[in-house]
Amino acid sequence: MGGTAVRVATVITRLEGGAGQHALRGALSMDPASFEMMIITGSGDPLLLDQAAAAGLEVLTEPALRAPIAPRSDLRALARLRELLGRRRFDIVHTHTAKAGVLGRLAAHRAGVPRLVHTYHGFPFHEFQTAARRQAYVRIERRLGRITDLALCVGTGVAVEAVRRRLISPERIRTIGVVADGPAPSPGARARARAALGLPADATVVGAVGRLTYQKAPGDFVAALRALGRPDVTGVWVGGGELAGQIAAQARETPGLRVVLAGQRGDVPALLPAFDVFALPSRYEGLPTAVVEAMACGIPVVATAVNAVGDVVVPGETGLLVPPGRPGLMADAIRFLLDSPEAAARMATAARDRLGQRFGAEALREALTAAYSTGGDAAWSGRG
Repeated sequence: MGGTAVRVATVITRLEGGAGQHALRGALSMDPASFEMMIITGSGDPLLLDQAAAAGLEVLTEPALRAPIAPRSDLRALARLRELLGRRRFDIVHTHTAKAGVLGRLAAHRAGVPRLVHTYHGFPFHEFQTAARRQAYVRIERRLGRITDLALCVGTGVAVEAVRRRLISPERIRTIGVVADGPAPSPGARARARAALGLPADATVVGAVGRLTYQKAPGDFVAALRALGRPDVTGVWVGGGELAGQIAAQARETPGLRVVLAGQRGDVPALLPAFDVFALPSRYEGLPTAVVEAMACGIPVVATAVNAVGDVVVPGETGLLVPPGRPGLMADAIRFLLDSPEAAARMATAARDRLGQRFGAEALREALTAAYSTGGDAAWSGRG
């Protein structure tokens, strides 16, 4: 590094959700004497943008960088990113999420940026797509792997899939964790969380956190609550998104079903103690930050068995797993945890113990420092 701060551009499609939190926490964790960090994003959660600004982190918004496939916007974003990355003479470009991973890596490569790092939070391909579309995405990722110096995979399941799909040569793959924000719950945390959500202190609460999108399958969450058949249970979903109206209408279709859509919140770690059970119904994932944070709070978890979720949710030991798209089985697992408080408490304790130091800011900082450094690492021997 020659005694000069290394200039790193973090490029992400949207600075929001778990991927946005992970990218921002990573940028903020780095030693400013060694790394000069900047974030380039298409849009962002105002809460995360404010957090970045308060920390003095430079954030540049490029509106043409959008998640949907839009050829004109994509070409415009590619040109603008290439010009910016070349003009600012970054040493490293670190991309997150699918669209930014494509456009950011292509732009950096064409601008002659010396080092490209990409974080896989999951994949743009999954079992709920047509085979042709899935294969096209895999081919694109393989081509991008040829210009990528290092792939950081959020969780073992993601890393295994990257190897299995031959997205990048195995010696250039690393596995990292996510950062669980917030301290362990303190006395009175449960009552404060329920008051903040407008819930009775004695309510039985099944909660979820995430954007109301197809990926997160909030409709399966409502269907699981319906299949649970417990009028004493209140379902809570924390997070906004384009499906909010549809999910609210779905919840109203069942008389007596109580579902609270809490919307986007900046105090998620403080709200988690309100839950008796945390449910993750996602169709596909990497390793969701919300699951790790729920475990750190001591909340028993039911999750879908997708990608790297099994890194932390070990069936019967630290939580329960069910197949995606099977809300009836999710309802059965939720019922078991509600009706078996001793087993639920045992799993929650085991989950918190299992997290250890792997999901702290220090572990993330060490992983990124290693990824941004070349000393003695065979991963930097050249792109395949």
